[in-house]
Amino acid sequence: MLLKRILTASILAFLIALAVFILPKDYFSLVIGLIALLAAWEWSNLAGLTSPVKRVLFLLALILPMLVIQFWTQILELVAQILDWPDVRDYSGILEWLVIPPVLFWILIMVLIRNTPLGLLNLKLKTSYKVLIGWFILLSAWMFLARLRTLYEPEMTMYFLILIWAADISAYFSGKKWGKTQLAPEISPGKTVAGMYGALISGLVCAVILILILSPIYGFHPMNAFDSILLSVLTVLVSIYGDLFVSVVKRQRGVKDSGSLLPGHGGVLDRIDSLIAAIPFFYAGVYLIQL
Repeated sequence: MLLKRILTASILAFLIALAVFILPKDYFSLVIGLIALLAAWEWSNLAGLTSPVKRVLFLLALILPMLVIQFWTQILELVAQILDWPDVRDYSGILEWLVIPPVLFWILIMVLIRNTPLGLLNLKLKTSYKVLIGWFILLSAWMFLARLRTLYEPEMTMYFLILIWAADISAYFSGKKWGKTQLAPEISPGKTVAGMYGALISGLVCAVILILILSPIYGFHPMNAFDSILLSVLTVLVSIYGDLFVSVVKRQRGVKDSGSLLPGHGGVLDRIDSLIAAIPFFYAGVYLIQL
């Protein structure tokens, strides 16, 4: 099982790295959009949608705002020409404000999991509410990963991905080696406090490497050293609770994995659950540091 996990993860990491550095920004948005749609298909099942028609409609409900966001500047330009309203172009930056709701959402999830895991696990939400939550978090993840790649270049995007991958790997092996105290036994018995600390230490190491080695070589945007370290560690912390949140949804549905598409990993959602939570937080941090 471990060999299968490593092989699958290695192939996926290689393909994603190629996409980050080689694909033009629009094609990169398309690729991660397709990944988000695969995750959305799995989420629709976890949310309780059993009708194929309703699950397809859920995908369409994601695709439409994706198209609006992707072509937002062109839409504003078209409106300015048709209505003779040049000032409408000033609204191009309004998309940055949309990072606030997902950041607040994931902070709330962290608080709930930390303070009342059983309460969250036993929370009975209507299917429509679960569908809405999935729409919200997947759209946000796609949007801000695409914008990170567009506005902050491939290097910063790759750093974010490596940060999350390193945290996942460190959590797994440190948990196997030293894990005794469970982090959230009601939600995910396999997660340990030692695994969490291993992930956080990996975030610290990644930040130090960014500052000392990669930044001069690849020309990252200048970031204060303390800000870089703090953002990296907090991003990893948020990613851990993203993983736990998806575990809550899976336990409520009574399944171990979100799907079976990826050998050794389960479904697409199982592979990107931590990333979904981390990307809005990371993007907001980079944006604030660059102000």
